Amino acid sequence: MKKLFSLFLCITLMSCIHKNKVIISVTNPSPFDRTNEIVELPFPVINLKMQGKCFFIADNDGKQIPYQITYDQKIIFPVHVSANKKTTYRIKEGKPQAYTPVVYGQRYPKRVDDIAWENDRIAFRTYGPALQATGEKAYGIDVWVKRVPELIVKERYRKELEEGISYHNDNGNGLDYYKVGPTLGAGTPALLSNDTLVYPYCYKTYQIVDNGPLRFTVKLTYNPLTIGQNNSIVEQRTISLDAGNQLNKITISYENLEKSLPVAVGIVLHDSGNEYKADQKNGYIAYADPADPQNGQTYLGAVFTAPLQEAKVVLFSEKEKAERGANGHVLGISEYKPGSEFTYYTGAGWSKWGFETSVDWFEYIQLFCEQIKQPLEIAYE
Repeated sequence: MKKLFSLFLCITLMSCIHKNKVIISVTNPSPFDRTNEIVELPFPVINLKMQGKCFFIADNDGKQIPYQITYDQKIIFPVHVSANKKTTYRIKEGKPQAYTPVVYGQRYPKRVDDIAWENDRIAFRTYGPALQATGEKAYGIDVWVKRVPELIVKERYRKELEEGISYHNDNGNGLDYYKVGPTLGAGTPALLSNDTLVYPYCYKTYQIVDNGPLRFTVKLTYNPLTIGQNNSIVEQRTISLDAGNQLNKITISYENLEKSLPVAVGIVLHDSGNEYKADQKNGYIAYADPADPQNGQTYLGAVFTAPLQEAKVVLFSEKEKAERGANGHVLGISEYKPGSEFTYYTGAGWSKWGFETSVDWFEYIQLFCEQIKQPLEIAYE
């Protein structure tokens, strides 16, 4: 992984501007500080004459900071900007420092094709074709809580598969105790047909296109869905997780869809009596999963970039409750138009690391909404 990162660092650059230096100004329009927030610049636009040379990014004090060149040709790096202030960064020719990756993900064919990924805050997984072949129903995104910044998922799988040490028990850094089952889990999308969720099954193919040090990105293609007489609707899903974030960025599109349909993002309700938020006006849903006496409480949330038509709880029938092992979903519903892309954010937090109460989590989600509405303003010379 470090060798791969060094290739990014020494990538060939083009043209000449400002004597091999680019000055980047980042302005915070918000009345609150923006700390360790990942920003991105279009890589081809930054024209530095450094053919065959390396470069680094430095803050106002000259301290080098980590960065990454993403698959879609962006430079990303973390910034710290005080409320209503501006700060500057510089891209310069020179040897960059070595940085330890804080995001990572991979496919685990020995664990029925799971794809699992994590950052320094939280971990997730989604299920693959080998699981689908067994007939087990698992539609949603799973959450693995952690309470250390180090990468731990790969080792959890190794211990589970080779030593029989279950990742369903907390062995010192967190565990997998979130229940997905045949539901949308932690913020999975699904089309609505006649007010009925059309559940996506496991992914068919995948491509990991970013794998650190600051961003993980995987592209997933799903088996065709059937809605009415149309049995060829194919979902394309791109999931990205940045360093320091509790929420994934998810972009979806549907091929061969012939008309606009509602698309719902759902968080499973394991207990409909637990605290939840469904805020259509501000564009988010959130939920506090039932607390476990030993393992604490997991918190879920989704934030939307497009206006919501509805944000509401939909409970299962008694039959469905028995079949799905849950009470229902809290849903954020928008309109999906054929040929477009739909983007939202979804993720989780844990009472044992960073969010002692549901109030802390709901405040985080509300603040995340404000960050989306007031993006950092970036300019460069």
